[in-house]
Amino acid sequence: MRKTRIAGFLLLTAAVGVALTAAAGHKSSVEPWRPGARVLLDAHNCYPYFEWWSDRIDRALAMGTPLAIEQDLFWSKNPRTGEMRSIVSHGAPATGSEPGMREYFFERVRPIVQKALQQGNRGDWPLITLNLDLKSEEPEHLAAIWELLTRYKEWITSSPKTANLEHIEALEIRPILVLTGESDAQKAIFYDRVPNRGRLLVFGAVQTNTADPSAAPEVLEPHPADNYHRWWNNSWQVVEPAGQPQAGDWTSEKESRLEALVRHAHLNNLWIRFYTLDGATKGELSCNGWFHNYNFGSKQAVMTRWAAAAKAGADYIASDQYEQLGAYLKSRH
Repeated sequence: MRKTRIAGFLLLTAAVGVALTAAAGHKSSVEPWRPGARVLLDAHNCYPYFEWWSDRIDRALAMGTPLAIEQDLFWSKNPRTGEMRSIVSHGAPATGSEPGMREYFFERVRPIVQKALQQGNRGDWPLITLNLDLKSEEPEHLAAIWELLTRYKEWITSSPKTANLEHIEALEIRPILVLTGESDAQKAIFYDRVPNRGRLLVFGAVQTNTADPSAAPEVLEPHPADNYHRWWNNSWQVVEPAGQPQAGDWTSEKESRLEALVRHAHLNNLWIRFYTLDGATKGELSCNGWFHNYNFGSKQAVMTRWAAAAKAGADYIASDQYEQLGAYLKSRH
């Protein structure tokens, strides 16, 4: 009888060990996508301007996955055909040469996604965060974006919609995660019109009180994540209110402020993004089409901020300097 009990105990112990190992393996496969789990390059303005810099998406993808890619979308009439369509562009005027997101983004990443789906999740999904910056919000435009996302729904991380917005449903992790802005107009199409138990394919940003960028984190962003609002998008001015060109020296006070913002986001189950951190010469700005108001003025200055943001655990660091930031983040591992 004693031997039987011992044997039973050993079998139970082994079963528990197997269960715990399986649970640990499951946790490791899903954990990397959670807020605070990883720091990613966010390839800012990753699309052509007019007919220039069409290689931006190739430059970004060359840095490897996981990463984030920003696509600005604008509803425009094609001057050649008169057709209204969503284009990848910073805004008017449109020339008719601008690509759509289907051909410029989705079909470009098709080989990456198909390979990932064949191999299965190796613990690094989503491989690509698609960050949408909508430059116009006409209902027709938002509907066209939603229709495009549904075409690629098997690639896209989703969650079920329920009657209770505040209840956060589990995500079905796929190779692509789609994030969008904070406006009510976007929520009306991307969340409100989705039927209960339908799949949410895109997740909005929480609204930020921007009146005082130096306000406490809980004043800037007073709400936790919900089933639709799952991330917090911030101009760097919430860290350094003077802006990048006039930022001055990096200080311990600024570092504490940055850490407090990131900590607040993660405590509220939100991914957090900061934009845009560049450190380039005037010549580099001009020949690459980068914006002066995002520029700290030197590589040393921006490297200091990249390091601080990575140390704090910012989920997405947006920059136009894909190669430099990507290499730095890889060097940390």
